[in-house]
Amino acid sequence: MSGESGHLYGVGLGPGDPELVTVKAARLLGAADVIAYHSARHGRSIARSVALPYLRGDQIEEALIYPVTTETTDHPGGYQGALDDFYVECAARLAAHLDAGRDVVVLCEGDPLFYGSYMHMHKRLAHRYPTEVVPGVTSVSGASAVLGRPLVERDETLTVLPGTLPADVLAERLAAADSAAVLKLGRTFEKVRTALAEAGRLDDAWYVERATTDKQRIEPLADVDPATVPYFSLALVPSPLTPVAGSPAESARTTESTTECTGEVVVVGLGPAGRPWLTPEAQDALAAADELVGYGPYLDRVPPNPRQRRHPTDNRVEAERAAHALELAAAGSRVAVVSSGDPGVFAMASAVLEAAAEPRFAGVAVRIVPGLTAAQAVASRAGAPLGHDYCVLSLSDLLKPWEVVAERISAAAKADLVLAIYNPASRSRTWQVAAARDLLLEHRAPDTPVVIGRDVGGPEESVRVVELATLDPAEVDMRCLLIVGSSTTRIADRGGRPVVYTPRRYPA
Repeated sequence: MSGESGHLYGVGLGPGDPELVTVKAARLLGAADVIAYHSARHGRSIARSVALPYLRGDQIEEALIYPVTTETTDHPGGYQGALDDFYVECAARLAAHLDAGRDVVVLCEGDPLFYGSYMHMHKRLAHRYPTEVVPGVTSVSGASAVLGRPLVERDETLTVLPGTLPADVLAERLAAADSAAVLKLGRTFEKVRTALAEAGRLDDAWYVERATTDKQRIEPLADVDPATVPYFSLALVPSPLTPVAGSPAESARTTESTTECTGEVVVVGLGPAGRPWLTPEAQDALAAADELVGYGPYLDRVPPNPRQRRHPTDNRVEAERAAHALELAAAGSRVAVVSSGDPGVFAMASAVLEAAAEPRFAGVAVRIVPGLTAAQAVASRAGAPLGHDYCVLSLSDLLKPWEVVAERISAAAKADLVLAIYNPASRSRTWQVAAARDLLLEHRAPDTPVVIGRDVGGPEESVRVVELATLDPAEVDMRCLLIVGSSTTRIADRGGRPVVYTPRRYPA
């Protein structure tokens, strides 16, 4: 390898449609040694998804994962201090590749130097290495295009504002603007809408979400529900000189869609508890729904939206709930059936698909959106007890005979599988935990670790580790999940607390 350093490229990918990536950007994406991209802690990157058609598949990838996004931090320098340290660390990672002679492409949605994440790497590396910035179509240009309205004409000026500005500053600058774009909506949306109203511009403002993508959304801004607004959206006050007849904007304001509404049922996994456990795909499905169907306490976990109708039911009417959801969809509604954890694990997915097999629902589309399961949540709190083969079973004998439950417990214990046990007890079922313990002890050592996870992710969360022989049924209720270790499951002390794990390698 020569002593020459690699080249740094900040590559703009445009507003979201992969076909709006420039020819030069596509060439660099295919030729680079290293592809770097920013993401939140969930690890998904919009920039990477846009670039994916142009990547070779064998390139080095550097995921630059933000330590914080909108949450608070205990960093001594506060939010900005945490980000500054993060940018320094990311720059050092990329510099190591550049020093080794590798060309590095840093992906950026829109244009790299227009509110782009790339600029933080540029400031720290461009003076040290050969650098080129490849411009991209901005989100403002994309929004103007899909809206079908000019941004500026003749002697007009365009004002671009971040929604993070104080409300009074926003109102003052919007009032003085010919045309305006306000970026970084999301949590700032209500403030921006108030500023537009105070500036007398609300009736002229349009909301554009994920412009140029298949999830694109265009609405008069005054009609938008704040609870449905993601970060990748903007407010646009286009040129007042040319209202374009027949544009998407005019059509949205003056006419109803002539496309027949096709109903759908989406069975959505909410995860074990709370919004942090909810996947972005599940959030999108909930936001798009017209009707929400589910067990009352689970529906309560979904923030209310006055646009949506909610249909809470009792916990023991799964078949009726599924049929009702399918009937609503058959009438044209977009229906979300909510389910705790993952809908395919002792939950609503099978009930909905069973009902959908009826001939009358043959034309109703059904989708399943997965969620984080209770077993995964409890396991993560305890360590890694599901690190090797395991089985999942329910102690409930409401829908299957206890004899079947007992046979499966014995078979799993004899096979030396870790067990994740759902529905261990309820008000009317109090004896099954002791019976299961005794069956397991026929094949497991008395000191086998048992994790008792209760309300994981909720306000009353507790995780305890006990020995199988001392498992007390009085400590277990319906809000618990049990994980019973195998013969290889171990407990280690980490900082004064027990950590349970099952090694991946099974002894010969």
